Amino acid sequence: MAKFVIAGRADCPYYAKTELLADYLQKNLPDFRIHKITQRPEVWEDWLKDVCEKNKWSHKNSPIIWRELLDRGGKGLLLGGYNEFLEHAQLYYDVTSSMTTELMMVIAQENLGAHIQKEQEEEGLKTCINPLQVWITSASAPACYNLIPILTSGEVFGMHTEISITLFDNKQAEEYLKSLVMETQDLASPVLRSVSICTKVEEAFCQAHIIVVLDDSTDKEVFTLEDCLRSRVPLCRLYGYLIEKNAHESVRVIVGGKTFVNLKTVLLMRYAPRIAHNIIAVALGVEGEAKAILARKLKTTPSYIKDVIIWGNISGNNYVDLRKTRVYRYESAIWGPLHYSRPLLNLIFDSEWIKREFVATLKNLTATGRQFGGILAAHSIATTLKYWYHGSPPGEIVSLGILSEGQFGIPKGIVFSMPVKFENGTWVVLTDLKDTEISEQIMTRMTSDLIQEKLVALGDKIHFQPYQSETELRKKDKRISLPITDDSQKEQVSDEHKDLVPHEEKNPVMSDAAYFLNQIPQTTFEKPQSLEFLNGFEGKTVES
Repeated sequence: MAKFVIAGRADCPYYAKTELLADYLQKNLPDFRIHKITQRPEVWEDWLKDVCEKNKWSHKNSPIIWRELLDRGGKGLLLGGYNEFLEHAQLYYDVTSSMTTELMMVIAQENLGAHIQKEQEEEGLKTCINPLQVWITSASAPACYNLIPILTSGEVFGMHTEISITLFDNKQAEEYLKSLVMETQDLASPVLRSVSICTKVEEAFCQAHIIVVLDDSTDKEVFTLEDCLRSRVPLCRLYGYLIEKNAHESVRVIVGGKTFVNLKTVLLMRYAPRIAHNIIAVALGVEGEAKAILARKLKTTPSYIKDVIIWGNISGNNYVDLRKTRVYRYESAIWGPLHYSRPLLNLIFDSEWIKREFVATLKNLTATGRQFGGILAAHSIATTLKYWYHGSPPGEIVSLGILSEGQFGIPKGIVFSMPVKFENGTWVVLTDLKDTEISEQIMTRMTSDLIQEKLVALGDKIHFQPYQSETELRKKDKRISLPITDDSQKEQVSDEHKDLVPHEEKNPVMSDAAYFLNQIPQTTFEKPQSLEFLNGFEGKTVES
């Protein structure tokens, strides 16, 4: 097999004559093959110089012809230029060319036009297969490390959708991000077009199609709760401005994490109003924790438990609704096909366990965040994105934090977790669910903290006051009015009145305020980390 490579300047008449002769030989000889390469006149010399340096050849004119030694596995063998190829064809194949100079010039101009058209077609093709631009903020957070392999597996967006990932963080995290880029490239994922880092504010979210907002890196110290709430505003204002300015018009923003998730989401909506309808908060993490606790009680698999509804504040004062929850493939006296399920509340006969141990366990997990680590956060975000693009499983209820429009009697203007289903690239609130009414007392408890968080963060309220029911206030008043003489009496009074709070008021989880207060060291106060994050960026902070 003889394979020749013919390369030349697109407007070179000698390349045109060589090409015509080579076409004739390929058509008439069974073992003669050619490969053509053309270059624009302005880049020809640089291209030729690089090829000659790489192969240690010496050639200065157009065209250049070499033979590929396919049968020997060696590097190409330089034949020469136009004259050498003409001589080779005459000697070995007894074929020559009688093309006139005038015809050579005409074909050369046609070659140049064809080359330019081919380049334009290739550029147009590239725009048609533009990869999905995915930006991850606070990319040094543990959740990002676990999220990248899921995104590059092809399970989220599909194996036919290429993605480009940009890791966005402050300048101090640059070295870590570089090592993360190398690890991501080592995955050799077929859907990953590129992965890069960004530490400059003005370049953030450029043409982003998807933005994943993770928890900011936390310091060991904070001021008061009110200062922590207000410290979320500068970063969300900055993100909102950059999203409006740089992101793609159809960008989708998904907010994850374990602290102040609802607050960050509503602030982003405030400062990026153009795409507010495409900003959501992830609630599947809390849902997963609840399913795992229930599965351990029933000695089954968490994935067999469906339709757990999370109401309210995702990272704080919420209500885990089990009235619609069903269990599939449960090993019991009653068996059925794979689609057969039974109500969960009919399988857990110990109602006191639901009211006390289940509530206390979930409250402890959510309030402290001890088990809401990088793996759970990453999986929750990836699953929500998958549902957003491809739809949620038919008939299944999904919990999602979205802006309230008054559904279920929820006040407007706050981000609230509620039951939805994903279809056709968006979500639909399941307002037609039966037997999902929530008592006024529980609803007030959930909405009060969310409204106060927003007011305090925006400066419309000075102090945050956690919601207290009338029963709790009466209990507090009784404690204050009772005389306390020593520690033993103090403990006795506390135990005596602790049962005054009805079970339905003992919520599954604490508010964000309680979480925050649990994290404050006993002897130190902290600096708001969000401001440190802004100061860590290279360049000036952009203000709305």
